[in-house]
Amino acid sequence: MSSVVRVDEIVVVRDGRSILGPLSWQISEGERWVVLGPNGAGKSTLFSLLAAQSHPSTGKVSILESELGKVDIFELRPRIGFVSSTLVEQVPEGEKVLDLVMTAAYAIVGRWQEEYDLWDESRAISLLTILGVRDLRERIFSTLSEGEKKRVLIARALMPNPELLLLDEPASGLDLGGREDLLIRLRELAQDPTSPATVIITHHVEEIPQGTTHVLLLKDGEIIASGPIAEVLTGAYLAKTYGIELSLSMLDGRYTAKAVH
Repeated sequence: MSSVVRVDEIVVVRDGRSILGPLSWQISEGERWVVLGPNGAGKSTLFSLLAAQSHPSTGKVSILESELGKVDIFELRPRIGFVSSTLVEQVPEGEKVLDLVMTAAYAIVGRWQEEYDLWDESRAISLLTILGVRDLRERIFSTLSEGEKKRVLIARALMPNPELLLLDEPASGLDLGGREDLLIRLRELAQDPTSPATVIITHHVEEIPQGTTHVLLLKDGEIIASGPIAEVLTGAYLAKTYGIELSLSMLDGRYTAKAVH
């Protein structure tokens, strides 16, 4: 099984302080990862590296067999699909849903003078259908609910048929119904053998979709544990990660954690 991401002894330093690392990690084809950790653990910094949006201070990051710093990132980025809160802020006012999804083919946000053919439009509509938001394709993105926005952005992330899919807190800000609907769709995506290797970053074990295969636990920029979810996602490791005694339970493939009194 070939490597999709390989991180070797990276360290990220900001303002003279190490905020991530030293850290080594690997993602292989077909794996569905979730990254958990408290605020300040380094999750967002790691996400930025994986999305080819930043570089480590030291160490090596290889994404899809391309090493950051030695590759044209404008050729690499279209091979990576991602959803983050910063992406929402970049969407131009008045951008239609269908246009927002199609522009991912050029790794840009905001339709300008690019040319799209019927295949592009057909793929965009197909992805919106899979995510349950086809009827919104002519709507202005900013008018959508939070749940609708998340699903549209996931469709956008899948538009260029990426080899790596990154989702930064995809369920944040959603109500219970919106969260559960999204997790069902993420479960279906995880169970599809044609889907790309996936990394989901979240704060809550309740937001881990069924079909997740591996987990990475971060604290203070370092790895607490990493590996198959059945082995690593335990109350003991979570307690070490979050600094509080926790009990972990699972029902029908979904997790719940609560403090031990």
